Amino acid sequence: MEPREKADEGENVSSNQGTDFNIPLIQDCVYTSCFCEENVWKLCEHVQQNCPEHQKNCFCVFISNLEKKIPLWCQKSSSEEDGLVIWDYHVIFVYKSKDKCIVYDMDTSLPFPCDIEEYLSKAIRSDAHIKKEFHRFFRVIPSEEFIRTFASDRSHMLNKEGKWIKEPPNYPCIQTKESTNNIQDFINMCPGTAYGTVMDLSDFTKKFH
Repeated sequence: MEPREKADEGENVSSNQGTDFNIPLIQDCVYTSCFCEENVWKLCEHVQQNCPEHQKNCFCVFISNLEKKIPLWCQKSSSEEDGLVIWDYHVIFVYKSKDKCIVYDMDTSLPFPCDIEEYLSKAIRSDAHIKKEFHRFFRVIPSEEFIRTFASDRSHMLNKEGKWIKEPPNYPCIQTKESTNNIQDFINMCPGTAYGTVMDLSDFTKKFH
C-alpha cells in the first residue's frame, strides 16, 4: 500500500471496546506501516488460531479501482485536516454477526474497532461527489479463503532501484504451496476474477451495513 500523496505518520491508541469478539488491542496487533494486507492477514491468522468459531463472520476487504487511486478519509498518515489520503489500495478487516458489523483498520484515526456505519460515513464517504476515476471498489474475501490463498513476496514495495519504499515486516513473506506472489490478483478490481467477490460501494454497503 503506497500513498499517492505525501503523508505524515500518526498514532491511534483506541481500545478494543464495544465487542466480545477476541481481537487484540491495537497496540498489541502485528502492524507494519504500508503493509495493510499483511496486517489484516495477521488478524485473520489470529482468529483462525484463537477463536476459529468466529472465522465464518470475518472478511478481508481490499479497496482499490482500475486507476489505483482511491480516496479515504480519517487516515492517520494524512497531513490534511480531514485525514484524506489517496491510496493505490487499502485493506481492512470486517467482522459481521447477526447483530453488528465492525471494521478493524489499523491505519484510521477512527476507533479500533469501528462500527461499520461510522466507518462508511467518515472514512469511505459517498461516491456522489467524487469523480468516477476515484470511485472505490471492494474485493470481499472470507477470512478462511484469504489465509489459504494469499501470497506476497513484497516486491510491490520496492522502488526502481530495488530499495524499500517502506521497511517490510520482520517475519518471513507469506506464501502458499501454489504461489509466492499473487497480491495483484487481490488488488485487481475486475469483477469475476480471482478471489472473493468484487463489489461497488452500493453493494458493499448493502452487504455490511
